[in-house]
Amino acid sequence: MGGLAASRILEVHGERMIKRTFAPGFRIELHQKDLNLALEGAKALGVALPNTSTTQQLFNSCAANGGAKEDHSALVRALERMAGCEVGK
Repeated sequence: MGGLAASRILEVHGERMIKRTFAPGFRIELHQKDLNLALEGAKALGVALPNTSTTQQLFNSCAANGGAKEDHSALVRALERMAGCEVGK
């Protein structure tokens, strides 16, 4: 967390991920809506947003597994499913 890697967002959300506290701050379903708008706009302009698309797929995975109303820090669950292990274990 030191140097250029320091991030207040990562500090706060990293703690939520480790403590498994996903009470909504900014819900996954709201991120999905916003990212859909960004992706639609990019498509209309002929611009590729590969990282946005990947993130949207991770949010979709969370929503499909019952996490649409959780805080966006619950995105870690999609990554955990892919890796087959839980953060902090």
